[in-house]
Amino acid sequence: MIKEILVKTALSHSKLKGFEYALNPYHGCEHACVYCYAPSVIHWDKGKWGDLVEVKINLPRILSKELRIKKKGVVGLGTVTDPYQPAERKYEVTRRCLELLLSHDFPVCIQTKSSLVLRDIDLLKKFSNLEVGITLTSHDDSLREKLEPGAASVQERFQTLSELSKNGIKTWVFLGPVMPYLTDVEALIEEISIVKPWYVIVDKLRLRDGVNDRVMEFINSYYPYLTEKYEMIISGEEHFYIEIFKNVNKKCEEIELRCELNRI
Repeated sequence: MIKEILVKTALSHSKLKGFEYALNPYHGCEHACVYCYAPSVIHWDKGKWGDLVEVKINLPRILSKELRIKKKGVVGLGTVTDPYQPAERKYEVTRRCLELLLSHDFPVCIQTKSSLVLRDIDLLKKFSNLEVGITLTSHDDSLREKLEPGAASVQERFQTLSELSKNGIKTWVFLGPVMPYLTDVEALIEEISIVKPWYVIVDKLRLRDGVNDRVMEFINSYYPYLTEKYEMIISGEEHFYIEIFKNVNKKCEEIELRCELNRI
C-alpha cells in the first residue's frame, strides 16, 4: 500500500562514516528484505515491513529551503530505505531532490538495489562529486528472490553497475549482509571484480529486535537444516564472520579489489 505524507524536515545529520547528512524520500520499503534492520532504526509500528510505503511528497520543497542555509556536506541518499524503490517510478521524489542537490553542488552518495537509478543518469553525470553504491547479497538469484522479494535481480544490478561506469559515474558495492552458510562470498567477489567498482564494503548480518524473528522464519521455511546454526549465531555462540572476513580480505588482495570490512 502507498500512502502520501507531509514532512517538516528533509536533511538529517548522519552518524554514518563519510556522511554529513541523510536524505530518505520514503518511509518504509517495498523491497521487503528479510534481513533489513531499518524497522528497528525508525521504530516502525505500521504492520509488516514491506506492506506499506509512505511517500514524502513535499520533501523537495522542504529540501529546497534547507539547502539555502545548510553548510555544504556529503548527503547520503537512501541511508535507511531505498531511494529507487518501485514507488519512485511514479512519484520521482528522489529525482526532484537530486535536481536540487545538483543546483547547490552538494556532494552525494546514493545506495540502492534498483536499476531505476539508470533513469537519472542525465543528472548523475552532472555532479562534481557523486557516487552510486549497489547492494549485492548473493550471485544466486533464487536466493535473492527469497531474501529481497521486491528488489531488482542480481543480473540487473550488475548491468546497472556496468552502465553507470560506462557513463563515468563512480560506483561501489555494498556486499551485505553476508548471510551465513548461504552467501558464496568468494564467487560474488569474483563477479563484482568484473564490473570494476571503485571499492567494496563487506558487511555482516545485523541482528536486532525484529530482524532475528524474520531471519529465523526465513531459515525455517527455506533452509531448515541451518536452523541450529543460525540459532547459535543469533545467541552469539558461533563466531562465523572471523574466518569469512579473513578469506574475503585475502581474496580481495589477490584480485586487487579495494575492500573495507565492516566488522563493527
